[in-house]
Amino acid sequence: MTTILVTGGAGFIGSNFIHLLVKDRPDARIVNLDALTYAGNLENLKEVEGQANYTFVQGDVASPEDVARAFDAAGESGVNHVVHFAAESHVDRSIQGGLPFVTANVLGTQVVLDEARKRGVERFLHVSTDEVYGSLGPTGFFTEETPLDPSSPYSASKAGSDMLVQAAFKTHGFPTLITRCSNNYGPYQFPEKLIPLMIANAREDKPLPVYGDGMQIRDWLYVQDHCEAILTVLEKGAPGEVYNIGGHNEYPNIEIVKGILGHLEKSEDLIEYVTDRPGHDRRYAIDASKIERELGWKPRYTFEQALPRTLEWYLSQDEWLQRVRSGAYRDYYQLQYGT
Repeated sequence: MTTILVTGGAGFIGSNFIHLLVKDRPDARIVNLDALTYAGNLENLKEVEGQANYTFVQGDVASPEDVARAFDAAGESGVNHVVHFAAESHVDRSIQGGLPFVTANVLGTQVVLDEARKRGVERFLHVSTDEVYGSLGPTGFFTEETPLDPSSPYSASKAGSDMLVQAAFKTHGFPTLITRCSNNYGPYQFPEKLIPLMIANAREDKPLPVYGDGMQIRDWLYVQDHCEAILTVLEKGAPGEVYNIGGHNEYPNIEIVKGILGHLEKSEDLIEYVTDRPGHDRRYAIDASKIERELGWKPRYTFEQALPRTLEWYLSQDEWLQRVRSGAYRDYYQLQYGT
């Protein structure tokens, strides 16, 4: 049986990845290590709890003791693969204070790398972001050869973690892989990010804050497509390589906001333009031809297909959304595990 340690598995993308593993790799054993910071929500994994092949360990990736405990949870057979999601990821929060981002994203990555090398892990996949490349002009795309040029404390910390992962491959021959994705959206996303925030505010007729002129362009990637790409890279990718993952869906933020309002039949008068954040990258766009060419992965969903699916999920999950917005979800761990 293959054992996969997933760090940050109670977060947005990590929990979607665990759901994919449960569905598509039922013979795999899953160990989920998560610190349960504000963005970690075990309610995302209610359907998985209690399954014989799933184990949750609460712990901090920046703590060697916690990370060792997670590896020990795999038992005598040990951990075969690590998929490292755990990270502080909200740009606005990083602007307010960068230290938690350096601690989790840089130090945490090195701690997990060290333990994984010590344990003889067969494949280590580090989940990164296209934000490490910085900002694009009106034309062109990020390729895996684009120099790193981060603009925020968040993206700088992710660039640092990427380089540590690459150094582990070059120095130690450790079988690492890096994926860099475009903007994700879909179920279980914490409602500080654009799409779930706009859905939640629009439903309550609250202002929808849009930075600057709203013309910041992003390549939108449905989280299910992203998770399938990660699994493809984990199983088929060449050690030492970087793979860009994009959705081929470039849209300005303001179009996303207006689309959500239209779907919910709400007035665009709810849009409130606010002062742009410092260092706000103008455009991201991914060239995902490498993963398509070498590993045969392509996104299955267009934005026109997946945005309505996402809206329908949030509209059908009113209790989940309200518990996240109120903070009540943070009581779930104690209720479930008694600690």
